[in-house]
Amino acid sequence: MPPGNDALAKYFQATVALRQKDPRISEDLEVARACANNIASLASEPTEVMYQDEPDLTFLGPALWCIPLAARDSPNVILYFHGGGYVTNSIASHRKMAAHFGKAAGMKVLMVEYWLAPEHKFPTQLENAVDSYKFLLKKGYKPENIATMGDSAGGNLCTAVVLKLRELGEPLPRAIVPISPWYDMKFPDGTIDTCVETDALIRREGLQLMVDAFLHPKDQSDPLAHILDADPKGLPPMYIAVGGYETLRDNATKFAEKARGAGVEVELDIADGQQHVYTFMAGKDKLADQTISSAGKWLRAKLPS
Repeated sequence: MPPGNDALAKYFQATVALRQKDPRISEDLEVARACANNIASLASEPTEVMYQDEPDLTFLGPALWCIPLAARDSPNVILYFHGGGYVTNSIASHRKMAAHFGKAAGMKVLMVEYWLAPEHKFPTQLENAVDSYKFLLKKGYKPENIATMGDSAGGNLCTAVVLKLRELGEPLPRAIVPISPWYDMKFPDGTIDTCVETDALIRREGLQLMVDAFLHPKDQSDPLAHILDADPKGLPPMYIAVGGYETLRDNATKFAEKARGAGVEVELDIADGQQHVYTFMAGKDKLADQTISSAGKWLRAKLPS
């Protein structure tokens, strides 16, 4: 495995082993969530970035601005949704990675803590995301100055929110950047099976547990959750990044193909030999930093300066 991928794979393997050794991690949701936040240790602390709580978004929960010093006066903002299967993770687990993306793009980042499953099932998270986007509009940000971004389940959400905004007739953001997106709520075949020997974390059984926590049975085919069934026509340009070793790899490739067929501009970045959300290694791995840099340059080109 390439450098960085090896470190991330070992982290994932250790996480899986710990779950098997300590039943509390599987049985106690709060313990599981606390452990999941440890993934923040993988990224380096980005330099020249300041952080500021957003008190006016407390109707949802905590919200945090990551503000690169060079982007303090930028009109552009990334609305970032963290991953974690809609069940775990938080601003704390993803702050450093999101800030690296913001710094590369020369954009402020607003991170929001949408409500988690199983306490809150679909479409609660989507409603939270729509409210977050409308909050930015009320703050004076223009749609053409906003990009949605997220990883894994957050990659699902950053896409679903734009689909929902289109449905509502709202103005759409300028760009969507999903990282290792989880688009398939059914996973019948494909890389979920063929990449099982190379993906150190995600298995069919674990995904099913998250689906059961996140969705009512009647919602499993809803195209705002099962994004592979969504009609991508009219979506803004997308930059989709995914690891070559991922069991979710074809979630990204299938949707990219479908979106291109519908006339959507899609940049597909498949990082050879990389794990799920390999950008967790931000600042410590060449390929992670390469994707962050490429996504940043792409956003700089798509959004007005």
